Amino acid sequence: MSVSEGGADSTEHLAYEVIRRLWPLHRTVVRAVERELVGTGLTAGQHALLDALRTHGPRTVPELARALELDRQPVQRWVNHAVELGLAETVPNPAHRRSPLVRLTPEGADVMGSLQESEAAGLRRVLAGVPAADVATTLRVLDRLGEEFRALTRDTPAPPDAPGNPSAPSKPHPTPAPHTGRHGA
Repeated sequence: MSVSEGGADSTEHLAYEVIRRLWPLHRTVVRAVERELVGTGLTAGQHALLDALRTHGPRTVPELARALELDRQPVQRWVNHAVELGLAETVPNPAHRRSPLVRLTPEGADVMGSLQESEAAGLRRVLAGVPAADVATTLRVLDRLGEEFRALTRDTPAPPDAPGNPSAPSKPHPTPAPHTGRHGA
């Protein structure tokens, strides 16, 4: 059966299977992270925020929200909590007077370093026997899926009479549309 026939081995079917597994996998990973965070006063979301600061350095709340693909309000609450715990601090932003930078404190860096060591040990156990090339391929595919789905969320619906809209009246097109590399078009 070919990929274009939509059978069990088609790219479309396989993509559905990937998508069906993402939510349960995400929830399982969150539960594992929450288990590691017991006693720290942190949630999995706050951990993600602190990890973004550890990985990418000081950021504004809007930058953190964009990086985490979340609304600004919950990210601001996480920042406030991290500041209360002494794990993060806000400092003046030379590029924008009204939007301070958030950065890890030395204590926050220590906490994240310890958590990362523990997480790395867990990942080594979980990934034992999984070739690094398979993990790299998974990462590339997930990045591609993320890019494509983010693009879909930005696209506005086509007008009812636009070519390519399935509900548009059928009209002959003398020349095919150019391949753009997006959305399989």
